Amino acid sequence: MSEYKKVENAKAEMTVTLEGDSWKNAIDSAFNKLARKVEVKGFRKGQAPKHLVEKYISHNETLLDAAESLAQKALEDGIAEHDVTLIDRPELKVDELSDDKCVLTFICPVLPDVKLGDYKKIKYEEEESKVDENEINDQIVTLLNQKADLELKEDGEVEDGDTVVIDFEGFKNGEPFEGGKADNYDLVIGSNSFIPGFETQLIGMKSEETKEIEVKFPDDYHAEEMKGQPATFKVTVHEIKKKVLPELNDEFVEELKYENVKTVEDLKNYTKENLLKRKQDDAKRKAEDDLVDKLAEITEVEIPDVMIKSETDNIVSNYEQNMMQQGFSLADFLKMTGQKMEDFRDSLKENAIKRIKVNLALAEISKKEKIEVSEDDINEEYKKMSEMYGMDVEDVKKYVPADSIRSDLKSQKTLDLLKK
Repeated sequence: MSEYKKVENAKAEMTVTLEGDSWKNAIDSAFNKLARKVEVKGFRKGQAPKHLVEKYISHNETLLDAAESLAQKALEDGIAEHDVTLIDRPELKVDELSDDKCVLTFICPVLPDVKLGDYKKIKYEEEESKVDENEINDQIVTLLNQKADLELKEDGEVEDGDTVVIDFEGFKNGEPFEGGKADNYDLVIGSNSFIPGFETQLIGMKSEETKEIEVKFPDDYHAEEMKGQPATFKVTVHEIKKKVLPELNDEFVEELKYENVKTVEDLKNYTKENLLKRKQDDAKRKAEDDLVDKLAEITEVEIPDVMIKSETDNIVSNYEQNMMQQGFSLADFLKMTGQKMEDFRDSLKENAIKRIKVNLALAEISKKEKIEVSEDDINEEYKKMSEMYGMDVEDVKKYVPADSIRSDLKSQKTLDLLKK
């Protein structure tokens, strides 16, 4: 038997009464457990008669042990009974303790109260997506550039768009600086991969020519000691390679091996469809972002610090995973940007608060609108995930809990409702 009541914005009390056979059995089990540790002279450890062992064990200790043994199950049953979502570990108080019953009170950090605005007036506005001929042609030119060959220039000078193989060394106040030297480095002129002014000063140089160029590092450069500093680079050009684009014809298109794309006209249609799909996806994302921004604006909620910390932890974890996929760590990123972890986390706080507000608002709307997720919905999502990751459905279920899918689907269904 349990009672539940909200006592503050994000705090509730759940009182559980333990009595009857379950409580008596817990007391007996607790006594037997403690008795096994008692040594009585003349008896083997744990083998002494009960009336002798009772002299060595405090009855209150037995009752407390019994209460602790049932506390976790009592908490879980109460959470299920009252549909409680904990946002942190609860505090336990023992209000009453006797042979007849035990009364436990859990001080529960719970989801805060949410005050919704008039969410039905939020408009979902998705911009119309169009693709013109110039965009198609630009995309095809990009493709031709990707498939281009590099032809060595025996004579001639460096031009914009060329790829050069260079040695370079940088000097600050006449002294070489760390990270400012490389040999046989491939650089595409016009790629803007070096600091401003470096690439343009190579234009006009010839093979095996050496030149000193003057540059100034940007004020926001990642290395603190080089920010806004002038520097001199000694550069030697070893090779100059010119990009030679393939001819746009049906033979080139065939070599791409795109499904059902055989001719130049097919390629143009294929490119148009892809560009349109990309624009439509971008428009959908922007419209959804605008919608949730408006939802956050009209939602009033006092968010506990523990929720903000937890959501910030999630965002940081996502950053770490994304950076690992790119081959470097969050520590590398912080060093490059000159940030401390504390400052980085502070920069994420606003985003964390918005995400929490939106999630709480969607959950509240789903209750008001009685949005449900069926077992069929969950099974269909498992099926999609199995196809996406090339795994058996049963294997996917081992990694992704049904409750997680249910929560995500309910949020999506609620979002879809708002779009209408």
